[in-house]
Amino acid sequence: MTGRRFYTVFFAGLLLAGGSLAQDSGRKAIAYSQAPEMSSGVCVGKDMASAIACAKQTCIDGGGEAEYCLDVAACFPARWSVDVFMQVADGPHWHEFYCGWESKELALKAAEIACDKAVRPDLIECAPVQIHDEEGKVYEAPFN
Repeated sequence: MTGRRFYTVFFAGLLLAGGSLAQDSGRKAIAYSQAPEMSSGVCVGKDMASAIACAKQTCIDGGGEAEYCLDVAACFPARWSVDVFMQVADGPHWHEFYCGWESKELALKAAEIACDKAVRPDLIECAPVQIHDEEGKVYEAPFN
């Protein structure tokens, strides 16, 4: 067996093992899909593939066209995630999604950094809107 073929088979085996380890650990994945100005979807699943597929379908079901529902973020393990609304002065708005944080407080800190006017002076509005836990429960973000 050539070196290249050995590594291909080896890494394919690791990926397959990783999928079953993810299912066995009880941890969950989270994914976010977005069609800017149209729709979005967030889903928790038993693994990355199922979370991503669900998020994309939720985006489509919410009114986004399939080709515009883009996979924006996905994390395994999901841990804590935050959905941040952003808008620039000339009108367009979108959401950014940050996942995989160890605590709700760290997820909110990520949103705070993402909204830093010193780094992103073009934003006229920026705020966390929802927080997600690993089980899929949604919490309204505290407004400052």
